[in-house]
Amino acid sequence: MKNAFLLAALMFVASCSAPQNKAADEQQSVEPTTAQVSAPVNYQPLPIPLKKDKFIQINIVVADIYQAAKAWAALLDIPVPEITTNKLRHSEEFPYTYRGNPSSCDLLVCTIDMGTGWVLELHQADANESSFREFYDKHGNGVHHIGFEVGDDRDRVIQELSDMGFDTERTFGGYPGSSWTIVDSEDVLGVNLNIKPKR
Repeated sequence: MKNAFLLAALMFVASCSAPQNKAADEQQSVEPTTAQVSAPVNYQPLPIPLKKDKFIQINIVVADIYQAAKAWAALLDIPVPEITTNKLRHSEEFPYTYRGNPSSCDLLVCTIDMGTGWVLELHQADANESSFREFYDKHGNGVHHIGFEVGDDRDRVIQELSDMGFDTERTFGGYPGSSWTIVDSEDVLGVNLNIKPKR
């Protein structure tokens, strides 16, 4: 059931962001260009792997969160979920950085508990620089990240991902009792990662 919900969510997002000009899309070469091909990397299993049962979220960036929330509510046959504003501000107590620099932005946020141990998050970014704004400007609507809970192994997991060549400074945010780190992995994995000690 969990995998069915995940598949349905990803298929919905793919349909929202699919190219509108099918004929033009079919003319594009399926072979990657030289610029798209990076140097071969010998990926090895992580000493501390991301555990499948610690998968906690899918985050989707949308242009209109009110429309998206209503559509998801209709699809899942649930009440339209609450939409709130998350004001991300850098401070000494709770740092928030984007690409390694102190930053601030506002996000409209909607969270849907999927009832199987993970949540579906919708985010609508403001015009300020953020990972979500960067993603939207590049891709439009789409899956920004998937999240994993790693407990006390957070620092080691982040270091291991960095050692694999991933940029682990795309975003860091602290909040009471935990933190979140967006790992820039979309060019390799097709999606970014969110690493949290605990949700």
